[in-house]
Amino acid sequence: MGDRTVVADVADELARRVASGQYTPGGLMPSVRQVADEFDLNRATAQLILGRLESYGFVDAHRGKGFVIRDVRAEGGVDVYRRLFRLSMPEPEVAAEMFGNIVEEERGIALEALLAYTGSDRAVDPSELKADIDELETLARGADPDPHRMLRIELNLLRRLLTALGHGMQRAVLNSIGEMILEVPEAVDAYFAVSPDLHVLVWRALVAVWESDSGPSEAQLALFEDLFGLYHQKVIARFEELSGAIPEVEKTVHAATA
Repeated sequence: MGDRTVVADVADELARRVASGQYTPGGLMPSVRQVADEFDLNRATAQLILGRLESYGFVDAHRGKGFVIRDVRAEGGVDVYRRLFRLSMPEPEVAAEMFGNIVEEERGIALEALLAYTGSDRAVDPSELKADIDELETLARGADPDPHRMLRIELNLLRRLLTALGHGMQRAVLNSIGEMILEVPEAVDAYFAVSPDLHVLVWRALVAVWESDSGPSEAQLALFEDLFGLYHQKVIARFEELSGAIPEVEKTVHAATA
């Protein structure tokens, strides 16, 4: 069923059924025997699979009753949302809605970090930031840029800024968001809806501002916020295309007017 273990693959299949509503919240999951029979497994393995679903936060175990399905969309935390997003990819419209929420949260954290760091004492050694940006540029100009690696670098840059600002909670949320995105290839590719070179140029421009004696003007900050918002709109639109949330006819119109 995949490149991982049988336990992980079957647990994901059952979790997908919960996420899609095939299994109703409040109802019982198939029993150990039923899981073993359906997937041609021994009962010990089936028990491990249901236990893993519990660890995912998709079911609650009740002695003498079995595993009760949770309302994961209403009750789930960040880890559950992460798994729901990955499992939602066969349902493009659901995946697109979830990705829009992810991007909105990431945009808020990233924009706040960049603006706050611009107005702070800027405690990070610029050479540390430049080393990451140099690596980003090397990848961007390569024959076959690796978007997965590039996104990891950009997340690390934001992580450095949040650490310097003392924004531990935002850093934790950003880390979780990063994990959600990096698990889904379409989400990673969507973050490069614009040329990778533009990512490099923006980071170099920010470092130049941070190294200067005078910060940006109010007009420049407002322009940056507008451009940042437009970029994230492109990211969401690109994901909709890659995931199949936009029908082929709409893709053609979008490409003609972009």
